[in-house]
Amino acid sequence: MSDSVRIELQPLNESVEVKRGTPLKDVLFAYGVEFPCGGHGRCRRCRVRLLKGNLPITKEQEAVLDRSELAAGWRLACHSAVEDEVTLEIAQWETSILDDRSRFDFVPGEGLGVAIDLGTTTVVAQLLDLRTAHVLAVRTALNSQAAHGADVMSRVQYAAAQNGQQKLERLIRQEIGLLLDQLQEVARRRGGVIRQVVVVGNTVMHHLFCGVDVEPLSHAPFHPHEDGLKVFSSSELNWELDGNPAVRFLPCLGGFVGSDILAGILATKLHESEELQVLVDLGTNGEIVVGNRERMLCASTAAGPAFEGGGILMGMRAATGAIVEVELENGGIRCVILGNVAPRGICGSGLVDAVAAGLELGRILPTGRFSDRSAEWMLAEPVSLSQCDIRGLQLAKGAISAGIRILLRQWGARVDDVTRLYLAGAFGNYVSRTSARRIGLIDFPEEKVQPAGNTALLGAKLALFGGFVNDGSFEEIRSRVQHVPLASDPEFEDTYIADMRFPSA
Repeated sequence: MSDSVRIELQPLNESVEVKRGTPLKDVLFAYGVEFPCGGHGRCRRCRVRLLKGNLPITKEQEAVLDRSELAAGWRLACHSAVEDEVTLEIAQWETSILDDRSRFDFVPGEGLGVAIDLGTTTVVAQLLDLRTAHVLAVRTALNSQAAHGADVMSRVQYAAAQNGQQKLERLIRQEIGLLLDQLQEVARRRGGVIRQVVVVGNTVMHHLFCGVDVEPLSHAPFHPHEDGLKVFSSSELNWELDGNPAVRFLPCLGGFVGSDILAGILATKLHESEELQVLVDLGTNGEIVVGNRERMLCASTAAGPAFEGGGILMGMRAATGAIVEVELENGGIRCVILGNVAPRGICGSGLVDAVAAGLELGRILPTGRFSDRSAEWMLAEPVSLSQCDIRGLQLAKGAISAGIRILLRQWGARVDDVTRLYLAGAFGNYVSRTSARRIGLIDFPEEKVQPAGNTALLGAKLALFGGFVNDGSFEEIRSRVQHVPLASDPEFEDTYIADMRFPSA
């Protein structure tokens, strides 16, 4: 008997040969299958359909999939291993990665530089001419660590078990190394050399790239032991870059507020503002900054994966087949499908729109319950909105809203005192401000809310210029930022519970 078996993947019409007994989890992530819960069999997002061959049904699968699903061939990839040749149907949930092409003021430098936004889900790297600030090339990838969990706490849990941290470090360094190899080819064709690399990311990504123990982030009070600026030579990271340029991972701000938010402050110039402003980066771990040039308060709040379509029964990211908008039309709704194809799921912006529309139509009550006590609401066949989906959004929006209120309260300000609120990240860039206000995610007039794009990447690019990294500018900014642990605020829990409720019409 051969030690290898073949897996046929449909509708991709591709095949891959693997060692007998290989877990599907180790194979299918590269083909677009997601494992948001880290392979613990809780989220159903790694479902594949067995078309031919045999994949035994495990107890874990019986606990998550009903009998009709199992009979139809559905399996959880996270709890399946291939012993014989199989043909599988997989649905690729492509990921849209937010680039940045903003113009900015800069002090010209020499050579080329690379700015990297290391996100929990995605990685984007830009090659820049440091004399002109022109973007010469962009390379993107999924964060390969995501096969071991979609959110930061899943990564922390994996890292803490069975030398998982070393594996996660190796995965992301290799992933970024491949992107840099591609960018170096562009640099060589232009006769240039990469002189420096700047990386930003949240605190967990900082630790899992830099080799800092994540154990302190696994329990209260969630204080990292070491979250400052980290400098490596390229060779230390096993990257073969001409001239062995320095690689700098910018410092974090405290707790789970990382250097991506420090970069966001730089990108929005919040640290230079005389007026009170707010920066919110919406993701599975929502980060918030409230302040001006005098002082800034920052916090992180566990919003959960709903804004990115995670934890939603038919959730997906903003990709082909996703419901990205839901509009009111003639007393009903009209769904906008990305790619103008048949719907196959709903992304975060569509979820916010759908709930806002449901509230306006009276189908959803301020409590989050369906007014007719049904279990779901069909949006566009076969995509429906379930009661659990609404609750997931309530948890996410309640956490963000409460975080903003607590920081404003500690600042000694009110909503009316804020002159601008920046929404950063892919979700913040695409979500409807009207819908976000209708569900109570942001309690600010729409004219004060500004989508800010990928502020982490823009801030990383700014750090390539003018000596920001070396002249102490970041430390000076950090000295004006106070990290606020929301869980320790005596009013947070009550505010959070109150803000889970949707506003009345």
